[in-house]
Amino acid sequence: MVRAGVLTFGDFVTKSGRQTPYFVNTGNYGTGAQAAKLGETYARCIHERIGSVNVLFGPAYKGIPLATATAVALHTQYGEDVGYCFNRKEAKDHGEGGNMVGCKLKDGDRVVITEDVVTAGTSVRETLPLLQKAAHITIAGLIVSVDRMEKGVHGKTAIQELYEDFGIQTYPLVTVREILSALYNIEIDGKIVIDDAMKTRMENYMEQYCSEK
Repeated sequence: MVRAGVLTFGDFVTKSGRQTPYFVNTGNYGTGAQAAKLGETYARCIHERIGSVNVLFGPAYKGIPLATATAVALHTQYGEDVGYCFNRKEAKDHGEGGNMVGCKLKDGDRVVITEDVVTAGTSVRETLPLLQKAAHITIAGLIVSVDRMEKGVHGKTAIQELYEDFGIQTYPLVTVREILSALYNIEIDGKIVIDDAMKTRMENYMEQYCSEK
């Protein structure tokens, strides 16, 4: 993530207006090698933690390449041929119309949602009605690249709220606390991305906004 410019450190503002010293943007992935590695990691998470699924759903826009790469990896790594689909931001008004692209959902499908980061859970909440309207499906899980572990106004994380509100279990590839632990004082391509000063900034931010676990 660091080498791809997906995980960066500095001064940023989240959608909620918080000043954060770290930022995650999977939109910066841009090569076949990166997509392959990411797909393999998502696929391994599904294989080891969720089990059998029928369809991967990638919310537009960043979830689309995640679902595609993961579907390919499930086939090449585990011999599992699953469908994948995604939504349009604007419904198509010609041809067949509609706002879904890819595998057509059917009753009984077990669907995994592939996302980049969950901050407030807005994207998932917006796409759930779309999935439920398409067919009587079960959300087998939500996979995200990074769990920022941030608490909302009620003191719970977005991941906790998604589970309590919809029963959706979220599986992060890595948490922000794991990132701090893994990268502190580690040199990447000749540069230490989390030095003592950045570690202090991250710890202060997490103390104010993040959950303990």
